[in-house]
Amino acid sequence: MKETRDLETLSVNAIRFLAIDAVEKARSGHPGMPMGMAPLAYLLFREVMRHNPLDPDWPDRDRFVLSAGHGSMLLYAVLHLTGYDLPLEELKSFRQWGSKTPGHPERGHTPGVEVTTGPLGQGISTAVGLALAERKLAAEFNRPGHVVVDHYTYVLASDGDLMEGVSGEAASLAGHWGLSKLIVFWDDNRISIDGPTDLAFTEDVLSRFRAYGWQTLRVEDVNDLEALRKAIKLAKLDERPTLIAVRSHIGYGSPKQDSPKAHGEPLGPEAVEATRKNLGWPYPPFVVPEEVYRHMDMREQGRAWQEAWERALEAYARAYPDLHQELLRRLKGELPPLPEEPPSFDKPLATRAASGKALDLLAPRIPELVGGSADLTPSNNTKAQGMEDFSRGNPLGRYLHFGVREHAMGAILNGLNLHGGYRAYGGTFLVFSDYMRPAIRLSALMEVPTVFVFTHDSIALGEDGPTHQPVEHLMSLRAMPNLFVIRPADAYETFYAWLVALRRKEGPTALVLTRQAVPLLSPEKARGLLRGGYVLEDVEEPQGVLVATGSEVHLALRAQALLREKGVRVRVVSLPSFELFAAQPEAYRKEVLPPGLPVVAVEAGASLGWERYAHKVVALDRFGASAPYPEVYERLGFTPERVAEALLSLV
Repeated sequence: MKETRDLETLSVNAIRFLAIDAVEKARSGHPGMPMGMAPLAYLLFREVMRHNPLDPDWPDRDRFVLSAGHGSMLLYAVLHLTGYDLPLEELKSFRQWGSKTPGHPERGHTPGVEVTTGPLGQGISTAVGLALAERKLAAEFNRPGHVVVDHYTYVLASDGDLMEGVSGEAASLAGHWGLSKLIVFWDDNRISIDGPTDLAFTEDVLSRFRAYGWQTLRVEDVNDLEALRKAIKLAKLDERPTLIAVRSHIGYGSPKQDSPKAHGEPLGPEAVEATRKNLGWPYPPFVVPEEVYRHMDMREQGRAWQEAWERALEAYARAYPDLHQELLRRLKGELPPLPEEPPSFDKPLATRAASGKALDLLAPRIPELVGGSADLTPSNNTKAQGMEDFSRGNPLGRYLHFGVREHAMGAILNGLNLHGGYRAYGGTFLVFSDYMRPAIRLSALMEVPTVFVFTHDSIALGEDGPTHQPVEHLMSLRAMPNLFVIRPADAYETFYAWLVALRRKEGPTALVLTRQAVPLLSPEKARGLLRGGYVLEDVEEPQGVLVATGSEVHLALRAQALLREKGVRVRVVSLPSFELFAAQPEAYRKEVLPPGLPVVAVEAGASLGWERYAHKVVALDRFGASAPYPEVYERLGFTPERVAEALLSLV
């Protein structure tokens, strides 16, 4: 036993010093947390978790989320030591251009990183989505004697993660849903950047999580591996998610231990040398004893775990061939055939209502489609006919009631999509997209195909007034890289917008939908949405172009009629998605918006950004007002006459 304990200590210190050395070489980073929590990382990756460094995407692996993403070298060190494709040279290139070891972990960039983390609270909240996906997938596919979905989600969270409001929203849902395979370790080191956490954080965290419906445990010393083992065993026996408060010391073993100075800056040569002496580590930078590599190498064990699962999957395929094929299809992210033709519409319809009709058509054909709303289901029209509510007692339900928790909803949707087996969407008002912007941004950064359904898209909200009327939101979302923003003009465009969103695999899509009814366009012409922008109504030898999105397309059509009476020939272009349109060949874009023709854009939102397409903009660079929406539109200048005058001023 003494030899094992010594090897454990040596391995833990190897993690610590790889982190120290990488931060020192980069002259940038956060050494303190990796030094404190190295024992937990060692135990999880060496003993507790089922994972395979040779196949980081093995579907039934346990997931680990480093919510405290600033401590990224903790994860990089343990991934390197356990045999992932992260050679020592990458650790030596920590935080450098082109390396696989960026300052904060990035999914898809570094093997073994499950979630892009850094913005505090996002990791733990996304992990709730991972655990939710496991619960749902197990309920759908496991059968007596054939368990093919069975894994845990482990999270390492910091004080900062638990201070951020999003984590409270997500933890409340995790407790409500009873996600028993979610185990969160709280790095209770009592130090934040400003100083001791009690400067601003004195609540009883464990009591708060118990109130959420969690089991709570405490480990008094992270270096006590037996105490950690016991806590993890207890966590797995409970039917609730578990929070384990783990007392640690930031910058453990260094002269800067328990100091904010150990958090976000290199220790410095003198402190590093002192730490080597304090912890009995005689090795030069980036040198790890071979016995540590042998002890921590998880490749053979990981292969054995995966092969055992594959044998179980083969037996499952023999017993349940149809379920097996369906599971494989969904894990590959391959959608079943989607309908090419929209449902039939016979009267003006709000695009939010049309979105609901589209879901009625799509949901029965796409069993992996799950979604919900932040307590706005009747307004967002996000619940398809026949969708049952998900609950602790009904894990097969596909509809998620998030409550008034937009922030957590966005992160949980990302987790569902990251896990595999599901395509998740969620709805709220467009103005509240601000509450979930970090999750939207991370979905774009991670290239996750989350669908964000944003209704009540403009001043046409009317009586609710400027607090609920979005103005700047469309352009601010369009400014986000890798996010497709689609604002359809009618029910048919809305159906095609859903097809774009569901077919897209490399990033998220925001559907921006009206509260008020809008007239119907031709379904054949509306198909042009698939190219982002198209000529809706043309004339011979046009003298100008009116380009619009959403409900303002119909305003542009009315302005076109006024101009026709004045003898001015104007083309009308519907441009529901800047991003889709920009992805088209240049020749097509010039065909739709010919160079040399004056262009007026019409949109009930901020004008900033339209200069790329228009010479003049009828837009809104102020907040709205509370009144019936037709009056709001008229008083704020969204009339056919004003649009026509804008075009005439350019002809």
